[in-house]
Amino acid sequence: MPTEVLLRPAIEADADALADVHLAARRAAERAGAMPPGAHPEHETRAWLAGRLAIDEVWVAEADGAVVGYARLTPTWLDDLYVVPAQAGRGIGTALLDLVKARRPSGFSLWVFEMNAPARAFYARHGLVELERTDGSANEERSPDVRVAWPGEDPLGFLRSQIDDVDAHLGDLLARRAALTSAVQDIKHDTTRDPDREREIAESIARRVPALGADRTARIVDVIIAESLDAASRG
Repeated sequence: MPTEVLLRPAIEADADALADVHLAARRAAERAGAMPPGAHPEHETRAWLAGRLAIDEVWVAEADGAVVGYARLTPTWLDDLYVVPAQAGRGIGTALLDLVKARRPSGFSLWVFEMNAPARAFYARHGLVELERTDGSANEERSPDVRVAWPGEDPLGFLRSQIDDVDAHLGDLLARRAALTSAVQDIKHDTTRDPDREREIAESIARRVPALGADRTARIVDVIIAESLDAASRG
């Protein structure tokens, strides 16, 4: 990083400068085909970022008295890392990312649009790993995205904690699935299985988890349905 660039905590007076960086970087990425159009008009983005200054931890990169980049983070997520296009390639993004790693030694995650190949390559060069992909239905832009993570000083511990979190959600979902199956049986009064419906369910889930493939997903769905029906029959 150039020696004339200063990293410091953001202050309230930086709100407009942060928004300028954010908007300029997003527009450049949109023109390059690396990001979808923003979901909000400029005035809403400015107001929202100003509000986050009082909630999140925000650091700015300053050169010649001007804010040229910033990072915004929560205890477990890096929500923003932007550098103005004119300063790209000078190591400012790397310096901000290194700062975030130092501030979050236990690891953190972030979301990157799947189409943003430059950002994904940047994070890969700096030791971050891609953990999951989504179809984008949960983000405002409705664009497929990738969850990226820096596993911190104890990568195995970090990744196991992520697995524990997923397993907790799986447990909740299986409990809901079993309860719903039981409710259906109270109406049907039989345990006849519908192969066509089960095939549709398996195919739908398989599209969400391409890493497992259709055959593995179908076997998993078969076991879930069979065991849920068995539990329902036993009351």
